[in-house]
Amino acid sequence: MTKHIGILTAGGDSPGLNAAIRGVGKAALGHYGMQVIGFRDGFRGLKDNRFEPLDGKYLSGILTIGGTVLGTSRDKPHRMPIGGKVQDMTDVILENYEANHLDALVCLGGGGTQKNALRLMQKGLNIITLPKTIDNDVAMTDVTFGFDTALGIATDAVDRLHSTAHSHHRIIVVEIMGHRAGWLALGTGIAGGADVILLPEIPYDVDSVAEAIRKRVRTGKKFSIVAVAEGAIPREQSDKIREAEAKKASATNKEQKKQAKAELKALEKQHINHTLQLSKQLEELTGLESRVTILGHLQRGGTPSAMDRLLATRLGTACADLIDAEVYGVMVAARGEAAEPVPLDEVAGKRKLIPLDHPWIVSARRVGTNLGD
Repeated sequence: MTKHIGILTAGGDSPGLNAAIRGVGKAALGHYGMQVIGFRDGFRGLKDNRFEPLDGKYLSGILTIGGTVLGTSRDKPHRMPIGGKVQDMTDVILENYEANHLDALVCLGGGGTQKNALRLMQKGLNIITLPKTIDNDVAMTDVTFGFDTALGIATDAVDRLHSTAHSHHRIIVVEIMGHRAGWLALGTGIAGGADVILLPEIPYDVDSVAEAIRKRVRTGKKFSIVAVAEGAIPREQSDKIREAEAKKASATNKEQKKQAKAELKALEKQHINHTLQLSKQLEELTGLESRVTILGHLQRGGTPSAMDRLLATRLGTACADLIDAEVYGVMVAARGEAAEPVPLDEVAGKRKLIPLDHPWIVSARRVGTNLGD
């Protein structure tokens, strides 16, 4: 009997999504004779039952296109804004899954998508996910598609900033995406030859950073490149966050939990414009002119790299293989040159952070890069 599958992309856009859609779709259609539809704008499209038949014509020519031809959103099935209210639309999604006679739903996304997909799996849907995000922080996979492209874009930006930093004897502070995990900032900093790399995993001491820059000046190097993950935090703020999180975890009543949440929210608010504040501090401490470049969404756009196209195609075709074998409730993980199914409940709610003894960390220290500690 012909299998019917649905595909959606959720969360932030990322290079390689279209290559993954193509990989799943072409293998499902051409190799297994399945029928494929794509839901528009993530889980909201599934709720609204807005979809496109993904035939050969639709899938043709999308391999090299950035973003996602299906559109995306950050809507969650169980907390979706509807008519000014936040509502649980899970039952409607289940009805549309059944109405389209789907045998499986393929969800392409990052950490949030993995959690939402797990909730739908627990409601009885046959779910398979693929890991995408430029942050490379999805658990249980070697790498996510989107990361390699973003790494190349950010590294190219740092390469270009070297010349202006050198010419004007400036500190250039480059903010790179990564709220909780610093893979992108670390990889960019090493590949781009940054003098300082600041990561969420290693709370920093601004005096240590300033001294590293002053030391460069004393040896005749009158410029510095500082690569900063957007989630990097100073040591004192990290201590306060840990205290607030401990209060929240040990709260014995609603009032205590509410107070702890308010403290955490206030600390997060303080982090707004953090990179600008850091730049000002370094200027004051070193006497060097400091300038900020925030790469922002530039890192998520454009043509996916060859490696991301290869990875997305590899994981996408493996996904079709798993659907044919009726292996559901898994994420298709990259493991070496292979693709392996990992149970969703081992992925959802977890984040892949940089181990402090990771080879990239060791290499950065060996070449004299200051990590703020």
